[in-house]
Amino acid sequence: MADSTILMVDDEAEIIKLMSLYLKNEGYKLLQASNGLEALDILQTHPVDLIILDLMMPKMDGLEACMRIRETNHIPIIMLSAKSQDIDKISGLSVGADDYVTKPFSPLELVARIKSQLRRVKHFSAAPANANEIHVDNVTINSASHTVTVDQREVKLTPREFALLRLLAVNRGVVLSMDRIYEEVWNEPFMESKNSVMVLIRKLREKIEADPREPRLIKTVWGIGYKIEAD
Repeated sequence: MADSTILMVDDEAEIIKLMSLYLKNEGYKLLQASNGLEALDILQTHPVDLIILDLMMPKMDGLEACMRIRETNHIPIIMLSAKSQDIDKISGLSVGADDYVTKPFSPLELVARIKSQLRRVKHFSAAPANANEIHVDNVTINSASHTVTVDQREVKLTPREFALLRLLAVNRGVVLSMDRIYEEVWNEPFMESKNSVMVLIRKLREKIEADPREPRLIKTVWGIGYKIEAD
C-alpha cells in the first residue's frame, strides 16, 4: 500500500539507512527510532501503519516494546533479530509480533513481508458491509472495524490472531491443517512452521476462551489440525 507509514525501530543506523532507500523507493513514508521507548513516544503523536521492531536494543528491547504496543494497538509488527533459534522466534510471536525476520536479511524479502502484512490489513478493512460480522457463539468478529468482542467485551487481537480466528470462523465445521493455516494466515508457503501455528493458537485461546486449557471454541483435532465446530 503506497503512502503507508512504516516505523522502523533499530539501534543499527546502517540497517535503517539501507531500508530507508528500499522503503522510500516503494512509496512508503519512514519514521525512525533507535529503541522501544522512542518508538512508544512516536506512536503517541504519529499515525503508523506497520512497525519493524528489532529484538535487541538498549533502554527498551523489542519484546518489551511489542508487549507495550499490544496493550493498546493492533498495528502489524515484524520482528527483526540476529537470533535464529526457534525459541527466539516463538518469544517474539508470543508477545504479539505478526512476523519474524532473521538478520542478516534480504531487503527485498523484508519489503515483500511488509507488503503482505499491509495487504492483509487492507483486505479485512475492505470487507463489504453485508459480510462485516461473523457470530460464533459468544464471539463477534467484525472485518470492517477489525474488532472482536467476547460477551460484548472487546478483545484486542494482533492482525495475525484476527486472521486466524476469522479463517476458522468462516470454515466452521472444517478441520484446517497446520500447513493450510500457515499458508493462509502468514500468506507464504508452509516451511515446517508448526511451532508458529501452535503458538498463535495458544495466544488466541488465551484471549477468547474462558478456560484456554479446556477450549470450548477452538478445538484441536489431533494429528490433523484445528477447527471451530459447526452449528
